[in-house]
Amino acid sequence: MPKLSINCLQFLTLAICCLLLVGSLTGLQAQGERQFLILSGVVVAGEESDPLPRVNVYIPKAGRGTSTNYDGFFVMPVMPGDSIIMSYVGYKKQYYIVPLDKRESYSVVFELREDVTNLPVIEILPYPTEELFKEAFLALELPDEEQVRQVRENLNRQLLTYWAYTMPMDGRLNYRYYTQMQVQQLEQRNSLQGISLMNPFAWAEFFKSVKRGELKKERFQQYNKAK
Repeated sequence: MPKLSINCLQFLTLAICCLLLVGSLTGLQAQGERQFLILSGVVVAGEESDPLPRVNVYIPKAGRGTSTNYDGFFVMPVMPGDSIIMSYVGYKKQYYIVPLDKRESYSVVFELREDVTNLPVIEILPYPTEELFKEAFLALELPDEEQVRQVRENLNRQLLTYWAYTMPMDGRLNYRYYTQMQVQQLEQRNSLQGISLMNPFAWAEFFKSVKRGELKKERFQQYNKAK
């Protein structure tokens, strides 16, 4: 009988301890479930209200965070009382504290303000001091009449027009012409070809080629080939 009473007492003690342990674990688990909540939000620019992608949303206390997507949206688990920092290049940092209540989720719109820094005015002068500028100005040699005459001859309107029509195309113009031909071929790939005789642009291009002397060059090349 004494041995039986001791075993019963140990069993009762062990059962009470197990019940207390299970209750405490259940309470802690329930308490942990109540503490965590889901925070979702959209980060936009203050004045334009445009969504800001790749904004850093960080919780310093927890050492974790996330970033917004292309539409400025983010979702992350937080705890009541957490301090959240949102940072983006060119904008001021914004701080947000999660409220202390029993909600399961929050949805907030965050507006970031631009961080504008006014730089001092900097004047860039050709000379470090005013005295050196005066010396250079007094020592300046103005062009003579012969140089002015040569400049006027080189800027003659008729001469510039002649150079514009006789000068061959450079690499930039050749590339531009080649790309235009490619685009034209793609546009006319599935369409009927027009008659060039009724195209005023084709006639204008023909007259330009005549003025440039391209027809004479072609005949000269054909003549050399025939020889």
